[in-house]
Amino acid sequence: MSPNAERREAVILNAELRNFTRLSEMLPPEKVLELANDFFSLCAMAITANAGKVLSVQNDALVGAFATGVRKEFANRALKSAQDLQREFGTLGEQWQKDFGLPAAISAAVHIGEAVFGMAGPIAHQQFVAFGDCVSITERLMHRARAGEVILSLDFMKALGASAQTLGAEELRRSSCTSARRSRSTAWRSRSAWTLPKTTSKKR
Repeated sequence: MSPNAERREAVILNAELRNFTRLSEMLPPEKVLELANDFFSLCAMAITANAGKVLSVQNDALVGAFATGVRKEFANRALKSAQDLQREFGTLGEQWQKDFGLPAAISAAVHIGEAVFGMAGPIAHQQFVAFGDCVSITERLMHRARAGEVILSLDFMKALGASAQTLGAEELRRSSCTSARRSRSTAWRSRSAWTLPKTTSKKR
């Protein structure tokens, strides 16, 4: 993806580390940063290995984008990235629970749509960023995911084509959203979404 300003269709992937706040409150600062970097490195590897680009780190979440090639190709690469994250973090999360006595998990969401990409920020501190409804919807879907879940939007499922039918994804029930959250989420409330089945971590 070029650093020049452009508007283009892309898949946005948001991944959040759940239960990290509790870990950060009980562990020494050095260990907190070490664990955070382990998580961010895992996310970055899953994204870049599938021809995606890391956009930003926001607290305990990371945002990536996929836009190289034709629509169906980068949609499938984004899906593989989400599946890789879901699977590979299982091993890391199990180790953290063994070492520190607290469970940790990744929650993620994937959506496709138009976004504006380019460099933005204060002078001398600009970063490659993405703006648009697509980015906001993905973030809101991520917050709706339970620990260990990946939520796929209807638009993203359509972009996958026939292969979406083989995922075994379950439609997300709108009723599971609280009333307060409904009132704040009109941007995506009308969009159906599916939950990707949890994958089993590889034993090393």
